[in-house]
Amino acid sequence: MTQQHADVFLQFLTAERRLSPNTLAAYRNDLRQFEEYLRGRARGPFGDGDGDAATASREAVAGFFLSLREDKGYSAATIARKMAAVKALFYYLMKVGTIQANPAADLGAPEVKKPLPRAITVDEVGRLMRQTDVKGSPEGLRDRAMLHLLYATGMRVTELVSLESSDLDFQAGAVRCVGRGARVRQLPIDARVVAVLRDYLDRGRTLLIRPGFPQTALFLNHRGQRLTRQGFWLIMKAVARDSGVTSEVTPHTLRHSFAAHRLSDGLTLPRLRELLGHANISTTQVYAQIKGESPRTLIASARRLALAGGASRN
Repeated sequence: MTQQHADVFLQFLTAERRLSPNTLAAYRNDLRQFEEYLRGRARGPFGDGDGDAATASREAVAGFFLSLREDKGYSAATIARKMAAVKALFYYLMKVGTIQANPAADLGAPEVKKPLPRAITVDEVGRLMRQTDVKGSPEGLRDRAMLHLLYATGMRVTELVSLESSDLDFQAGAVRCVGRGARVRQLPIDARVVAVLRDYLDRGRTLLIRPGFPQTALFLNHRGQRLTRQGFWLIMKAVARDSGVTSEVTPHTLRHSFAAHRLSDGLTLPRLRELLGHANISTTQVYAQIKGESPRTLIASARRLALAGGASRN
């Protein structure tokens, strides 16, 4: 049955490829949808096969892709992602000898023009940072520390919420970050960010920890548990709304802004690739297409940011 093939394939991806939970969930959902399509086709008046990937014809696979566009109305990007999942399944079935011919081998994917990452200006970053200075509560100190750390390092949100307290090395001015593929990188942080993090550890995190529940996570929610990606997203939305920043702000806005601003300030692509944790420099190169501010504007804005929102609270 298709489900068995898909389950074995997903187990292979989990064990061998070390994909992220989000990527595995997307593969699982896409393959389940393909499975349902094949079963429905097999039950129809012009049934094709028995609803199993191992016996699916090229016409059945093409019909699935066509239904995504004409029946479901999915975007080209969504269809391309689902096609990639199905093609990966058939490639695996070929590799292990379950099928002798790949019915999806010559089916092209829709052209997808990936939008450029959206960065905001340094002044807008400053407004976000200053907004986090408003609240002196433990949660406010946490939010301030998270946003400063994100913009200082360019790490992913998932990497941020996965940090342990032991990942901070104030003496070296660095934070240990475990990225995709379990790749570890040391990201530099300056004295200003160190001060903000110390403030959170001393006056924020200590009050978020719940007695009797030891917690190693760096960033905690109000229940004393590790903050989630969804929790960060709600925090970011609230900060953006209250700051008056009208540009679209997503969980990765500060990562994209870090990359664009650092390139505009003269950082090389290879070094930016190291900081962002990209496996391929072609991923980093998209930031070179973003029109950044001039270095002079960046320096002036950075000074305003440091004066307005960077100083440690007393």
